[in-house]
Amino acid sequence: MKRIFLAVSMVTLFAAGAAAQGISGGLKAGLNLANLTGDIEDTDMKIGFHVGAYAKLSVTDAFFVQPELLYNAVGAKASEDGFEGKYNFSYVSVPVMLGYSFGKINIQAGPQIGFLTTAKLKVEGGGDSAEVDVKDSLKGTDFGVNVGLGADFGKINAAARYCIGLSNIVDSDNAELKNGVIQISLGYKLFGK
Repeated sequence: MKRIFLAVSMVTLFAAGAAAQGISGGLKAGLNLANLTGDIEDTDMKIGFHVGAYAKLSVTDAFFVQPELLYNAVGAKASEDGFEGKYNFSYVSVPVMLGYSFGKINIQAGPQIGFLTTAKLKVEGGGDSAEVDVKDSLKGTDFGVNVGLGADFGKINAAARYCIGLSNIVDSDNAELKNGVIQISLGYKLFGK
């Protein structure tokens, strides 16, 4: 009986503490401006998107932790000798942002891991086009660090961040490519303060 009472008491205290600290969450989506760096030349940013969900855990009135789950469409564009190529990569990304609020404005930084879902190279030129699946030549995970700014306006929030790719995404020791993504997001709070 004492163990049950202790377990119920611990859960109640934890739930009360979590509610007092403030847990909120919602959905977010936005624009990706992606590019590749490394052993590749003359690439341009590719426009993509991201969509997903977030949870915001307020540790203090100013400091928070915000884990997210996002679908990210990234890659790059390249052109050479009349041919245009598009690297179309998609990841399920899990950023964990640490933030500090100054009123409605906040600064954010944190690590991110991405799990590759698709990777295709589309080439057009000379009136022809072809698309090749290149997923087998890429690693299944990508690691990065995000830095950015955010703002809260009631149920609506906005963020702009840059994800710096830290890991080589090519599954080879002879080449190196890293993702770099500018994200501009709008979010809608579904629950919490």
